[in-house]
Amino acid sequence: MYEIENSLLPQTTNIDQNDPPLMFTFLPSSRHQMNEPDSTSNSRKRQRKEGKQENDSDGDDSFEQDGSEKKKKDLKGIITSLILLEQQEKSDQEEQSKASHEEKMLLEANHNKRIKTMVEYYDKFQDYHVEVQETERRKRKKSRAMAGAVAVSAVSNGVAAREGIKDTKHGGGGQQRRLWVKDRDKEWWDDCNRPDYPEEDFKKAFRMSKSTFDMICEELNSVIAKEDTTLRNAIPVRQRVAVCIWRLATGEPLRLVSKRFGLGISTCHKLVLEVCSAIRNVLMPKYLQWPDEDNSRLIKNEFESMSGIPNVVGSMYTTHIPIIAPKISVAAYFNKRHTERNQKTSYSITVQGVVDPRGVFSDVCIGWPGSMLDDQVLEKSALYQRASGGLLKDVWIVGTSGYPLMDWVLVPYTQQNLTWTQHAFNEKIGEIQVVAKDAFARLKGRWSCLQRRTEVKLQDLPVVLGACCVLHNICEMQNEEMDPELRVELVDDEMVPEAALRSATSMKARDAIAHNLLHHCHAGTRFI
Repeated sequence: MYEIENSLLPQTTNIDQNDPPLMFTFLPSSRHQMNEPDSTSNSRKRQRKEGKQENDSDGDDSFEQDGSEKKKKDLKGIITSLILLEQQEKSDQEEQSKASHEEKMLLEANHNKRIKTMVEYYDKFQDYHVEVQETERRKRKKSRAMAGAVAVSAVSNGVAAREGIKDTKHGGGGQQRRLWVKDRDKEWWDDCNRPDYPEEDFKKAFRMSKSTFDMICEELNSVIAKEDTTLRNAIPVRQRVAVCIWRLATGEPLRLVSKRFGLGISTCHKLVLEVCSAIRNVLMPKYLQWPDEDNSRLIKNEFESMSGIPNVVGSMYTTHIPIIAPKISVAAYFNKRHTERNQKTSYSITVQGVVDPRGVFSDVCIGWPGSMLDDQVLEKSALYQRASGGLLKDVWIVGTSGYPLMDWVLVPYTQQNLTWTQHAFNEKIGEIQVVAKDAFARLKGRWSCLQRRTEVKLQDLPVVLGACCVLHNICEMQNEEMDPELRVELVDDEMVPEAALRSATSMKARDAIAHNLLHHCHAGTRFI
């Protein structure tokens, strides 16, 4: 084995090319080693190799021993950790069990406390209920005793009153007790009720003559008459009827009706509804009914002589009656067309009527909301139901362009670019249409309550409007002339329905009628 001395290493930075090359001398570690033979050297090498192997084996054994000890230590640590975790989990479970037990005990204590409180409350409530029942029983007993005393007193007073009446009859000065009634001025009605009251003034106030008024009073007498009582005198039948008719004729508020007739406002309102109901129940079946076969024949002849159109039994029209905005279903009663025309929000209900040539109503349909079109009102009416049942077969009811053409409803041509024949037909059917429109104009003119928003409730309006139609018929039948100053102009929009033609048969029938009118010289005179 050889070593190199650092002091003998040359410095490369100081080497000169002209210098002679340096010689490296390898010195032996000892003289003896240098002189050993090769065999000895080889044996020593083997010994060193064997010693090295022994050292390596000893090192491996020590390494393995250290690794096993380390594993044992790690295993002991893991086992210790598991034991600690198990102990911790056990202690947590014990604490949780303890906490849940305490909570359970607390809930049971609260539950028992509430049960105890409720039991005490119901005990007190039962005691209070028993006490209240006992108090009510005492009150009832006391009230029965008082009622018995009052009855005994009334009996004794009645005996005394009868004795007083007997004394009065025999010349005594006894006076019968009366209910206090406010003294109101009845001068206007007393003046109208006089036999010598001028006929013209009476007709101006009540829209009819005295004879017609008396006839109505006589018809309603058995229904609306009341008897006098010991407390007050009954309102006479004539005054009852007069209150109702004057209210319908003028449309004045109940406050003015009360002043005119010397009655209370609530009394006047009650009288109006009572008389209108009596008119509907007693007079409507008699004065507003669909014509029988004989009257239908007369009506057909009159309409045919008027227009040349055969088999017409009535002229139909629908008008709107203004009302105060209802509290329910406001949108249904909103009248869009009147609102746009008047620039003011309008609500209304409809009145559909069929009239004969004199303008007398033979059928009415009252009360459908103002937002409905004419054809929709027709479909809701009893007239439509009768026609669907075949009761209007082979006859015509003439309507405006707001109605659809059907097997029993005859309407004018509405399309553009009409032919001469169609123009002629519209001319003649218009003469029938104007009969219904004039009848409604007289209805509204005669009964002014139909021109303004009334105080009557919505559910009571059909009764009031029906009474107006019946009174209109009575006036027309009695030939009551209406003051020209009362005439009004109707403004009702006629909206052509979406399905204006609902029957092919009726189209052919209308074309045939139009052809006959023109070729028999019944129409077309306006264009000559």
